[in-house]
Amino acid sequence: MSEERDIEKSYTTKEFVEKLRRFADALETGDKFEIMVAGERIYVPVGAEFSIEHEREGGIEELEFQIRWKNS
Repeated sequence: MSEERDIEKSYTTKEFVEKLRRFADALETGDKFEIMVAGERIYVPVGAEFSIEHEREGGIEELEFQIRWKNS
């Protein structure tokens, strides 16, 4: 089993749009999604669950698009 990991990676607008576009294309075609995050290739399976989280605190707002799945 993989070791625990908690990474946050920032991207330029262009990079973020490219990743979102590839992800949306994978969702539409029913394919798994592959992405490299901080040197590790991640495979998001077709049956993953999706949620959107919004937080507001001290004048700062945060919007997170979350994708969750269980490794077999």
